[in-house]
Amino acid sequence: MIRFGIDLGGTKIEILALDESGLERYRTRVATPHGSYAETLAAIVTLVKVAEAALGETGTVGIATPGAIARAPAPNAGKIKNANSTCLNDQPLVDDLQSALQREVRIENDANCFTLSEATDGAAAGQATVFGVIIGTGTGGGICIDGHIVRGANAIAGEWGHNPLPWPQANELPGHVCYCGRRGCIETWLSGTGLAKHFAEDADDDLTAPEIVARAPNDAACEAALLAYEDRLSRSLATIINVIDPDVIVLGGGLSNVPRWYTSVPKIWTKYVLSDYVATRLVPPKFGDSSGVRGAAWLWNTH
Repeated sequence: MIRFGIDLGGTKIEILALDESGLERYRTRVATPHGSYAETLAAIVTLVKVAEAALGETGTVGIATPGAIARAPAPNAGKIKNANSTCLNDQPLVDDLQSALQREVRIENDANCFTLSEATDGAAAGQATVFGVIIGTGTGGGICIDGHIVRGANAIAGEWGHNPLPWPQANELPGHVCYCGRRGCIETWLSGTGLAKHFAEDADDDLTAPEIVARAPNDAACEAALLAYEDRLSRSLATIINVIDPDVIVLGGGLSNVPRWYTSVPKIWTKYVLSDYVATRLVPPKFGDSSGVRGAAWLWNTH
């Protein structure tokens, strides 16, 4: 059976087809329509129909989306909430897609899909408890236990990015306002835009996160920014270890592509974890940017 996974991102919509063994059969992407729910819905439907025509087969459809599906008894049950692609919020995306495609559609938060992918056949395959982290445009997270996504009563399990930065220093208070309306959220510090914004304030220079990383070996201000970043990342992940004690934490998103995190952060987080020895491993993703779309396809490999 073909499993279609769709990654509904802020800039692109990607579709991937996997066979039962996990072998990729088809992949393509289109730009995400800006600010239009109707156009986004139409783009997803078109991608599925074109893919099925190309393969000569129909398949299951799973979608990785920003935000989450509100659960009953919430008044907006069945609709998207907490999406930073705000045109999706309060929209019945599942119902509309099922109506258009004439089949059941499974939808999960993109960080949940990333985590499911890496826990199924990725960097954390075979591990009992896996925490997946997205550090890119935003800061998301997901939890998989024994190969199953943990959603939670409010469909927000793993949303570590909207907790306050732990053990804040005086110069980190009160923090910037987050898009969620609160101040000092982890996302405002650890997202790529957050790193760039704080660097601009501290160094009085306007660089993107990739530029800061690239210049750090030869630029004292950029190196200082990365030292501060990895301490904040360590503090933030330590709180996750203290709560769910995962076997593996997998980093994803653009800022996961910084090799130093995987040696520096586990050394630093020992100061904050309530254990004399920390066995949790911090690893890069096996499938990189493809984990979200692969996890969406694997939604049909789990109950």
